Amino acid sequence: MNLNRENLRKIRSLILFTIVVLVALWKYSLVLSALGFMIGIIFPFLLGGAIAFILNVPMHFLEHKLFPHQKLKGKRWVKKMARPLSLTLTILIVIGVIAVVSLVVVPKLGSTIILLGSNIQDFILKVQSWGEELFNNNKEIAAWISDIEIDWKKILDSIMAFFKNGAGSVLDSTFTVAKSIVSGMTTFIIAFVFACYILLQKEKLNIQIHKVMYAYLKKEYVEKILDICSLTYKTFSNFLAGQCLEAAILGTMFVIMMTVFRLPYALLVGVLIAFTALIPIFGAFIGCFIGAFLILMDTPMKALVFVILFLVLQQIEGNLIYPRVVGNSVGLPSIWVLAAVSIGGSLMGIVGMLVFIPAVSVIYTLFRNNVYGQLEKKEIRVDNVSGELLYKHKNTGDEN
Repeated sequence: MNLNRENLRKIRSLILFTIVVLVALWKYSLVLSALGFMIGIIFPFLLGGAIAFILNVPMHFLEHKLFPHQKLKGKRWVKKMARPLSLTLTILIVIGVIAVVSLVVVPKLGSTIILLGSNIQDFILKVQSWGEELFNNNKEIAAWISDIEIDWKKILDSIMAFFKNGAGSVLDSTFTVAKSIVSGMTTFIIAFVFACYILLQKEKLNIQIHKVMYAYLKKEYVEKILDICSLTYKTFSNFLAGQCLEAAILGTMFVIMMTVFRLPYALLVGVLIAFTALIPIFGAFIGCFIGAFLILMDTPMKALVFVILFLVLQQIEGNLIYPRVVGNSVGLPSIWVLAAVSIGGSLMGIVGMLVFIPAVSVIYTLFRNNVYGQLEKKEIRVDNVSGELLYKHKNTGDEN
């Protein structure tokens, strides 16, 4: 190895990198504390980037539908106002959805929970009478069912005692909670303003990022990074838009069909299923379980009708609506979708389920392209049916 200037520079960089890694492993607690401090500082901007990414999907749709480029030629002031108006409409739509949930669904859910408290005891009495009729010939079981008693006073006293015991700790931490609320509101305001700036100036920021990368990185690295970013944005935006649209369609179907069949809590259950359907694979079933429980407390036979209706609509949604709305936009086989949901849910809960599907899809696509590229270099083709290894001749292109 020639110890020229370039090689000496590489050796110095390697030694410095090794020293940094060894120090980081030795003082790992200090490194983790420093990373936590840095993340705390930049967290509002990370949150703002996430908000901007989510809002960009509906904003991009509204901007292209309401202000198409073909109709903006010669209308400079309209072109200048297209982005702010699209962003304003997007924010108003989001606020409207939150308002509907807060003013319609939440009060309805609260009144339903209060009503359930009075219905549970009646429901248990009905179950006891049904059990006595069902097991009328078996006197031991009928006697056991009739002897079931629930001391509601004792249960309420236990709940009140729990809140009384926890009241002291709540009062002691009032200042901490208030401080956390103020800090959270401040963080959200900074993040929201930063998100609006990103959305209004995204083309300018895009050019600036391109300049920085081309200035400090090789051209082939920049092109590879840009390809990955483009694939990531396309995958995430398609998944987000498709999943939201599919959830809205499913919730609307439930509201309409439950109203037709005169099932109780139609609006509440429909909105609940629409929100839980945002969780891939398992979400709608969570909404089904909660909806069936609510209806069961009101009319048990209608709960059975609701479950049958859910299974029918779920089949329609899974076989007809979902493939057409979401389609293959994520581009991930079913087995990897299930793996992504399981891993994401274990690591980050519901957010992890939503994030891991497009994230795993990006990794899967990149890995698949790399595999195909390596096979192409080795002039190998694997049969998709039998898995048989095939070789291609360089000149003729014939396969053995």
